[in-house]
Amino acid sequence: MAGRQTKGPRPKHIPQRTCIACRRSDAKRTLIRLVRTPEGRVEVDPTGKRAGRGAYLCASRSCWELALKRQGMLGRALRTELLPADRVALEQYARQLPDHDNVIATTGESTAP
Repeated sequence: MAGRQTKGPRPKHIPQRTCIACRRSDAKRTLIRLVRTPEGRVEVDPTGKRAGRGAYLCASRSCWELALKRQGMLGRALRTELLPADRVALEQYARQLPDHDNVIATTGESTAP
């Protein structure tokens, strides 16, 4: 057909999610998913595929500390009450994460919107 140009391959769709603490939007794979299980517990979902309502946080300690410090932020996002045992488990997980400054230094990304 005259006038039709052939196009290259379609770019792969990359799902975007927003961190509930800093509100930065990024690729789903770069954020850490928290899930509310059917039993009402809140757990880290490393695969991002577990059943249940999910919320996303950046892989930086500062976002996790903010989400855990502000009363109700995680509970509102997951529509549940955060149990003390779940809070302790999430705080332990957050201690293993790098500081926000270290994340920027290693990835070269800026935090400017």
